[in-house]
Amino acid sequence: MAEPVVLAAGYFHGYAVVGLLAVVGVLFVAVAFGAGRLLRPLVPTPEKLLTYECGVDPVGEGWAHTQVRYYVYAFLYVIFAVDSVFLFPWATVFAAPGFGATTLVEMFVFLGFLAVGLLYAWKKGVLEWT
Repeated sequence: MAEPVVLAAGYFHGYAVVGLLAVVGVLFVAVAFGAGRLLRPLVPTPEKLLTYECGVDPVGEGWAHTQVRYYVYAFLYVIFAVDSVFLFPWATVFAAPGFGATTLVEMFVFLGFLAVGLLYAWKKGVLEWT
């Protein structure tokens, strides 16, 4: 009857180590922030309270309109970057014996999803720079 308790104690020992490490990490960060707050000088001046914009004095309101098209191109770049990251390991597995047909089908399914997304974006006119 005592054996399952011993196995459970050994099983949860790994989780206890991870939990202890997480607690130590959180305490370390909390102590570092607390020490920084206690030790720093606090001398607010009007210049220190201004918004810092790369050395340029702020002019106008803080609200600025941005073009959504930049985000769309950035998103498309991320999609194709993920695609290229997926292609390199796929090429190594594709060359391994016994994986050729399966990995080829998986890659065509993956590229098909990307092609459908790109076709959808093209049909919606998202890729036009106007």
